[in-house]
Amino acid sequence: MLSVKKVLNNNVLVADDSQYGEVVLIGKGVGFGKKIGETVSETLAEKFFVLKETKEQEQYKQLLDYIDESFIGIMDDLIKIVEARFSVTLYEHIHIALTDHLFYAVKRVKQGLDITNPFLKETELAYPKEYAVATELIAYINRELNILIPSGEIGFVTLHIHSALSRRSLQEVNKHTRLIGELIQVVEESLKLSIDPNDINYLRLVRHLHHAIERIETEDYIDNQELLKKVLQTEYPLCYNLSWKLMKIMQQTLRKAVPDAEAVYLTLHLQRLSKK
Repeated sequence: MLSVKKVLNNNVLVADDSQYGEVVLIGKGVGFGKKIGETVSETLAEKFFVLKETKEQEQYKQLLDYIDESFIGIMDDLIKIVEARFSVTLYEHIHIALTDHLFYAVKRVKQGLDITNPFLKETELAYPKEYAVATELIAYINRELNILIPSGEIGFVTLHIHSALSRRSLQEVNKHTRLIGELIQVVEESLKLSIDPNDINYLRLVRHLHHAIERIETEDYIDNQELLKKVLQTEYPLCYNLSWKLMKIMQQTLRKAVPDAEAVYLTLHLQRLSKK
């Protein structure tokens, strides 16, 4: 049994748990008629999660001041879907970040405002599993609220899911997505071509850039491609020089050194694209 600390609404309350401290219980009617200090069984809750940080506890309480109870129920369903698909317990911040984001996304749709996402394709390529689940979540909201959320929103939800799974801040995840978009734009301008987003060579390049950024961030590089680098520099000077231009942008954005070996991999990907 838990001790009621604060009733946020009929379906959500904050309680004290002997093991976890302050916890949030979500469930139909779980807070109805409850008073501070009374006991409540966690079995009455459909969802039980911990908000360990005081700042996040306050942020979540503030959300419930302006978000309808029925929407909180929908969000609970969505997070359950994500946890089931990935067989994990999500990083607690998603309860705040995704709820706030989708509440305003729905509000914009109802107001007739458009939702655009210039990095949708790059996001799908970078995080295909998260993208598939995000597509499922948007379809669920559309059915429940009888609205039509634009496909661009799938990309934003994808980033929230990846942020929760990787326990990386949304700001960092967004930075990587924008960086890939910037790099692709530089490639198109330098090679004087318009890339078909369905081209297999484009897909390979975006996936490579995504993994390269992660390796640079974690400094997980052991390759030494000095011999091949010299060959490519001679055979494909345009693509080789472009690879160094891209590496310089990555270095400036990530504020970390980019190993010389990266020029080899990028040159090979760029050469495949330039043949088109």
